[in-house]
Amino acid sequence: MSKAIIVTGSTDGIGKLTALSFAEKGHTVYVHGRNEAKVDTVISEIKTKTNNQNIHVLVADFSDLEAVSKLAEQIKKNIPKIDILINNAGIFKTKEVPNKNRLDIRMVVNYLAPYVLTNVILDNIKQSEAPRIINLSSAAQAPVSEAVLIGKKKDSENSTYAQSKLALTMWSFNLAKQEPTINVIAVNPGSLLNTKMANEAYGQHWSPAEKGMDILIDLALSEDYKNDSGKYFDNDKGDPKGYFAPAHPDAYGDSKIERLLSITNQLLKE
Repeated sequence: MSKAIIVTGSTDGIGKLTALSFAEKGHTVYVHGRNEAKVDTVISEIKTKTNNQNIHVLVADFSDLEAVSKLAEQIKKNIPKIDILINNAGIFKTKEVPNKNRLDIRMVVNYLAPYVLTNVILDNIKQSEAPRIINLSSAAQAPVSEAVLIGKKKDSENSTYAQSKLALTMWSFNLAKQEPTINVIAVNPGSLLNTKMANEAYGQHWSPAEKGMDILIDLALSEDYKNDSGKYFDNDKGDPKGYFAPAHPDAYGDSKIERLLSITNQLLKE
């Protein structure tokens, strides 16, 4: 049965490969990127390769939370039922560290943007008979600094990236508790996959990008994971596929999660 699937950050890397794979399987796919011309090019490519015409455009710069909110409202209005949301968009290396609100762009794109997007469209996701949200975490997870989160303090790109990914994981676990009808899984798709982000950051890669794509497709569609909401899948743990493993200890601390979400909600009100 065809599903309606949103993949953020799907104009290159594992996001693009994942969108292409979903299209090959006959699903309705929403390709997201920040550059409309690039999104259109990718959609044309996917349609040509798969002969699937149900491929649609979503455009928003995830470093701009106003743009994210605007996109979320458009989705809420135009896509009544969303079966799968894959929060894949992410950033590590960038010249533009603070965004226009003086927040670190890594924290915005990797955590705050998916938080905003997902919460606005939750009701649409709940219309699905078996909804799933897959949040892309990382092997890199570090305790979240309140000062870094709210933009009062600048940290190294490695540290801030790791903080943003732990924040995403903590929120994922909380969302799984709050929304028991939605299957929410956080996943490290694999470290140093052959993607633009990894190659720009480290100048090397360990594994093919397809390794990340394969696990995203699996977690999104396979019946094997229908009862695994609120877990963290570590794709570094095995070859060719990993397994569920413990995330950073902070992801299991209720008081730390409550504090994170309180600061997040306050920040988004400002």
